This record gives sequence, C-alpha cells and structure tokens, in this order.
Amino acid sequence: MILTYNTKDRDGSTTYGGYSDIMVTDEHYAVAIPDNLPLDGAAPLLCAGITVYSPLKNYGLNRPGLHVGVVGLGGLGHVAVKFAKAMGLKVTVISTSPSKKEEAIDRPGADLFLVSSDPEQMQSAMGTLDIIIDTVSAAHALLPLVELLRSSGKLIMVGAPQRPLELLIMPPKKPRNLGNPNGMLAMVLCYFLLKLIRIHLL
Repeated sequence: MILTYNTKDRDGSTTYGGYSDIMVTDEHYAVAIPDNLPLDGAAPLLCAGITVYSPLKNYGLNRPGLHVGVVGLGGLGHVAVKFAKAMGLKVTVISTSPSKKEEAIDRPGADLFLVSSDPEQMQSAMGTLDIIIDTVSAAHALLPLVELLRSSGKLIMVGAPQRPLELLIMPPKKPRNLGNPNGMLAMVLCYFLLKLIRIHLL
C-alpha cells in the first residue's frame, strides 16, 4: 500500500499515492459500475453500502414483508433504509432525535419512526420487528432494542462503539445478536449490491 505522495518507494521508484486516474487490478477484485451511476456516488456504496447490505443478504433477511428497524439515521442509516425498501421490507427508523422523523420518512422512505427516548412509543412497538440493524457508534442501551424484536429476531451491529456495550446474559427474548464484518472485500456481495441499485434505485 502506498501511503504517501512524491517520495521514493522501497524499490526506488517515485510514488504517486492515490492521485492516479488509471490503475491495473486483478479482475477478481473489480466490479462493473453501471453507466448511469456516477463514480463519486458509487464509491461510498462499496464501503458504507456494503456494510449494511451484506448482513441483509448474508443472514437471509432480504425477504419482502419482513419488518426491519434501523437504529440511527447517519450515513449508514440512510443507506440501510434505502436498501431495505428496495428489497420490499417494511422499515422503522429508531432515533433519539424527534427532529429526524420528517427526514427519515421523506428522504430515504422509512415507513415508521420511533423516538427511542419516548417510553410510550417504545412500549407500543415491542415485539414488532424481525430485524434491527444498529448503525450507532455512540454508547447506547441494547436491551430496549432487544425488546422491540419478535421471538428469535436478529440484532445486527454494524456501528463501531469505542467501548463495549452491555447486554443481559439472559434477555427476555431469544434474539440473535449478530456482528457484521466490514464487507469491502466481499466481491460477490458487491456484485449483488450493484445489481440491486441498477434495478431498484437508478
């Protein structure tokens, strides 16, 4: 990996860092970007996009009719909502910020919105979700999220908290708490991701 620009590499050649506009790569590590998808729009999809797409695909959660909760409406959250809707899922955004409701429903197209700090809203949604994709990196309580899941629902963590998050050893349901590795090298998933985008989002 070249980490600097205009200096000498180990073999004595001049380095050009990430400023090249042409490169050669192995065909197994390249994907075809649709012609009508701008490259600056495709770049984050192969990082943030694959991070939220891969758990839906890997765990068989891309079945129309399932109800997914997306925790957080940052970059990952926006993309998660868009992909879930393209797969035919019902989507509820869960956020600490009531002001995000209009944004969640109008922009990425969520069906419902929950304010996680509102006990009445959380109570009314208990046991309604098949899946939760948690995109939040800040410290937050997991048990209230678990309580939103149906029996054997899946809680998938794609955020990267700096400190460990606490969860009861024996929560009241039987959720599967699944992590998701960074999917940047999952080339097959990148292919399916771009196919989904080409068919449903362009």
